[in-house]
Amino acid sequence: MGDSEIIIEHGKLALQASGAVTVQWGDTVVLVTATHQALDRVVDFLPLTCNYQEMLYSAGRVPGNYFRREVGRPSEHETLTSRLMDRPIRPLFPKGCTNEIQVIATVISSDKERSADILAMLGASTALHISEIPFAGPIAAIRVGYRDGKFLLNPTATELATSQLNMILAGSRDAVVMVEGGAQFLSEDIMTEAIAWGHAQLGPLLDVQEDLRKELGCAKFTVTPPTEDTALIEAVAELATAPLKEALAVPGKMDRRDAKKKVKHNLMEALMAKFAETPERVRGVGEIMEKLEKKIVRQRIMTDKIRIDGRDLTTVRALIMEVGFLPRTHGSAIFTRGETKAMCTCTLGSTRDEQRVETLAGDTTRRFLMHYNFPPYCVGEARMLRAPSRREVGHGALSERALNPVLPDPDAFPFTIRIVSDIMESNGSSSMASVCGGTLALMDAGVPIKTPIAGIAMGLIKEGDEYLVLTDILGDEDHLGDMDFKVAGSRDGVTSIQMDIKIAGIPAEVMQKALHQAKAARVSILDQMEALIAAPRGELSKFAPQMDIVHISQDKIREVIGPGGKNIKAICEATKADIDIDDSGKISIFAPDSVSLAKAREMVLYYDQKADLGKDYDGIVKKIMDFGAFIEILPGLEGLCHISQLDRDRVNVVTDVVQEGDAIRVRVIDIEPSGRIKLSRRAIILEELGEEPEPVQPRSDRPRNDRPRGGDRPRGGDRPRGGDRGGPRR
Repeated sequence: MGDSEIIIEHGKLALQASGAVTVQWGDTVVLVTATHQALDRVVDFLPLTCNYQEMLYSAGRVPGNYFRREVGRPSEHETLTSRLMDRPIRPLFPKGCTNEIQVIATVISSDKERSADILAMLGASTALHISEIPFAGPIAAIRVGYRDGKFLLNPTATELATSQLNMILAGSRDAVVMVEGGAQFLSEDIMTEAIAWGHAQLGPLLDVQEDLRKELGCAKFTVTPPTEDTALIEAVAELATAPLKEALAVPGKMDRRDAKKKVKHNLMEALMAKFAETPERVRGVGEIMEKLEKKIVRQRIMTDKIRIDGRDLTTVRALIMEVGFLPRTHGSAIFTRGETKAMCTCTLGSTRDEQRVETLAGDTTRRFLMHYNFPPYCVGEARMLRAPSRREVGHGALSERALNPVLPDPDAFPFTIRIVSDIMESNGSSSMASVCGGTLALMDAGVPIKTPIAGIAMGLIKEGDEYLVLTDILGDEDHLGDMDFKVAGSRDGVTSIQMDIKIAGIPAEVMQKALHQAKAARVSILDQMEALIAAPRGELSKFAPQMDIVHISQDKIREVIGPGGKNIKAICEATKADIDIDDSGKISIFAPDSVSLAKAREMVLYYDQKADLGKDYDGIVKKIMDFGAFIEILPGLEGLCHISQLDRDRVNVVTDVVQEGDAIRVRVIDIEPSGRIKLSRRAIILEELGEEPEPVQPRSDRPRNDRPRGGDRPRGGDRPRGGDRGGPRR
């Protein structure tokens, strides 16, 4: 693949699994296994589980937790990669397959440069393809980058650092089935070209899977598809078509749901009477009714170009927005699009609030956090509250990727930024509502973002050779349609993209049309957002942390910290501030209010005192020497008072005037370039006696000694000699 080699191998590890391969790229190796077993219960869904896990030994690291092993819940990266494995393969299992299927990808070696996620996706397809599990593959996955006008195939971590695109693409020979990635304001045309270019690179990875299956592939076990009850299907169509059409024309989601429930209730009563002798036949009515619903909705869109809620194909639902409605948050916004509503809050913290993440490449930090919550009440349900689901983690990552490119530089705005999107109502595209609401919350908090970002979800209906692209899809249109295509960005270009296709493929021109149609919708949303708040607020909330940066001498860092961190802990305790010290002497202070900030700043600078020339100080004698006394005039700052400057008259012994520990008032009379300070008690005494002390001048302003130097000295015969010197010769 490009300049490197990808090796897929079977025969060494996990030989009792249904299918197992190692996928190697450079020194990164991923073991992927696929297993299955029959369930002891009847289910009406595909029980597929995909798990991705990173073993820290693969990078030569010991886990940093208390147990010193990989335990607990998966990291966010592991969860997102598990979703990447799942999404392209799930549609490729035959209907009626109810065996429990588990795919596990384990990183067992990592060179920290070559990503393991695309290897896990490739290995999942290969392990399934060579196993006895029925799988309509293979599929392949690559990463696409973009730099200097050229696309990059599987860029390394170093190359991604300068790439304008980081996109993972999965597909079969016929079509792209999944796209996920972020971009730096790339145009819709470049994104379309990137997808087409990436799909063209999949061939070798598909060929090698076919070759491996020919060598050692197992016969697939058979799956008996569910039989169709023709009489029941005809009865459902006859009894439910007309009332279901009426129910599907109800514009409101909850009202439409209630109308469909009523239709189903009446249908079940009629069918139970019709099939009274064989009541078990009506168990599959729900699936039959869903197929009928899909047919009705799609026919209406294709024929009349009218959607479920009465909109045409390109209209965005009505928008309602509000900012600053929560009194104590640093920034808040409500973004409503139709029946989807996101409440977003922005919280600013210090650099100590950054998230510490343990990865194969080492410990890293994240200064921007985007968290997405989907509580059950947002869809009118009652269920247990649990930890964030994979879907919630995925939607949060998608929104974070969309907003990350517009955040200010950390050096100019060193705050940790957290956005939380709580979905209040959901009827399609809540992740894109989170992008819009997140932007408004950032601006309300006064975060100086570069430009606003908005997002929109696009759908697709394909019947025969005709394609219709839908703007701003509803939840039902997502479920009943052929594509879920989320696009976020600014007026200038795309920053985040996610696409799942449920059909064999779509032409490139349809993809391009979807992207351009998404841009038109995105710009219309940005117009309304900017009408509400045109730019970030000029100042932070009074409840946000107050921040200041001070610089001290590097040799004073130790004193600020103190023995065992004593001094810095005392400052933080007294002021409730967070203080971060850089090795360069840069100190960032984050305080809860301006009073605490000023106090913390004063306490920090207390340890980095600088003497002012000509100023008097009350000091303490620290050390006595034959030639003078060393006096501490400021904390950690000492100067020398020479014996000649201790008193008005001549001093023979220093201890005649001062002893160690004595308090003494002195004046700074000189600061040498090296930083050494010269002090005088004599100057103060003379001034008090009314005598004129020697003036204190900066070293650069002082006149040179009047004594002739260099070429000014008399030379040769000009110098007086012998008796000419004015005295008798001896």
